[in-house]
Amino acid sequence: MAKPHARRALGALFVGGLFLTVAACGGSTDSRGPDGKLIVTVNGQPPQTQAFERRLFDADVAAFEEAHPDIDLRPKEGFMEVEQFSAKLAGGQLEDVFYVYFTDPATIIARGQAADITEAVQDLPRLDALQPRLLDVFRDGEGGLYGLPTANYSMGLLYSRPLFEQAGLDPDDPPRTWTGVREAARKISGLGDEIVGYAELSKSNQGGWHFGAWMNSLGGSLAREENGSWKASFDNELGRTALRHLHDMRWTDGSMGSKQLLEAADVQRMMGAGQLGMYLAAPDNIPTLVKQFNGDYADYGLAPVPEGKGTLIGGEGYMFNPRASPETIEAGLKWIQWKYLNPDRFEEKAVRFAEADKPVGLPTPPTPDIWRGEVRERMEKVKEKHANVPAENYRPFMSASERIEGHLEPPQAQQIYARLDTVVQACLTDEHADLDQLLADAEADVNTILDQAR
Repeated sequence: MAKPHARRALGALFVGGLFLTVAACGGSTDSRGPDGKLIVTVNGQPPQTQAFERRLFDADVAAFEEAHPDIDLRPKEGFMEVEQFSAKLAGGQLEDVFYVYFTDPATIIARGQAADITEAVQDLPRLDALQPRLLDVFRDGEGGLYGLPTANYSMGLLYSRPLFEQAGLDPDDPPRTWTGVREAARKISGLGDEIVGYAELSKSNQGGWHFGAWMNSLGGSLAREENGSWKASFDNELGRTALRHLHDMRWTDGSMGSKQLLEAADVQRMMGAGQLGMYLAAPDNIPTLVKQFNGDYADYGLAPVPEGKGTLIGGEGYMFNPRASPETIEAGLKWIQWKYLNPDRFEEKAVRFAEADKPVGLPTPPTPDIWRGEVRERMEKVKEKHANVPAENYRPFMSASERIEGHLEPPQAQQIYARLDTVVQACLTDEHADLDQLLADAEADVNTILDQAR
C-alpha cells in the first residue's frame, strides 16, 4: 500500500546552516576509475530480501553498462532516508543520483540541495510525454526543473465487484459521486451477514490522510499557500460536506458498520474476506489484498475518486547532487531515462513481470501511470497484451486519472493528520458530534502546526 502517512517530512529535519554550506560549495567534480570510465553513484537498489526486484535492478545495471561502456554505474541500497539526507549531503556522501518521494522536492529545491537540470534535459527523449503535473513536482517557482518522476499513485475508489453484483449494482459502472457512493453503500450493507457498504480509516494518522483525500475530491485541500505561508483550509463548506457524508453513512444509513477506529490493514482484511463493498485506496492496494488477505484480482474494481475535482497524489522520482559535474548529471540522466522512462522497454518489463507471476495490468510498475498521449496509449496496449490480471476492471480509474487535478500532501502532514484523526473519529463514533465545532477547533490547531513549521 502506498503510505505517505508513514513518512516524516524532509522539512522537519533541517540542519542549521546546511543551506549555506551547500550553496557555498564551489565548483563541481566528477570521478573516474583507473579505466577512465565515469563513475556515477545511484541509490534505489532494492535490498536482497526483495529477491525479484533486486535481481531485475542488478540485471538492468549490467545491461546499461554494456550499452554505455564509458559509464561505471555504482548502485547503493536504500531510498530516501530523511534522517540521514542532510548529513550525507554536507559530508559529501550523497549519491550523484538520489531517490525522493514527491513530498521531498519542494524543500530540497528551496534549500539548494539539488542540481538544476533544466538545460540538461533539453534532449531527453519523451520528456514531453510525461504528465505535466508530475514534472511540476520537481520545478521551482520559475519553472526550473530539478528532477524526474518515475512512478506515482493517486487515490481512487476500490470496490468489490461480487458485492456490487449481489446488490444489483453494475460493477462496470461504479459510482462517480459521493451521493452515488452513499446509495451503493446502502444497497451493499443491505445484503446482511455483517457486510459493510463503505469503510473509512480513522487512526494512526490515516483518518486525517483520508480526510485530505475527501477534501481534494471535492475540490478543496487541507491547507493552502498564500504569499509564502501556509494556512489551514478545511473549516468550510467542503469540509462540512465531507463530514456530513461520513456521518450520514455511519449513523443515518448504517452502511459503515458498527466497528470503527479502523486503519489500512483492517479494511484490507474486510475486503479480502468479501465483507466490504468500497473504500478509498491507491492501486497498489490490490496486490496487497491478493497476497496478504487471500483476495482474487478478478474480484476488485478501481474507479476514479468520487466527484473527480481533485485527488491526492504521491510517488517517487530522482534528483541530482548539486555538486555533481555536468558530465555526471548527463550520465545520470541516461540511466534514469534508460531504466525508468523508456517506452522501448515497456514490453521487456511486462514480460519479465509476467514470467515471474507478478501482476501486469495495474497502474503500477512495471507500467506506472506517468505518461500521456501516444506513449500512454502504447503502454496501455502492452498492458493489455501481457496482462495477467483483469486490466479492464481498472479502466474507469485509468480513463479519468490524467484529467483529475493532483494535490500533494501539505507541510507537516503527519502532525496535521494526527490532529484530524480525532475529527474523523468523533464523526464516526459520536452520533451527536458537533461537526462545525470539530472543524473549527481542528483548523485553529492546524494553523498553529503550520506556523511552527515556518
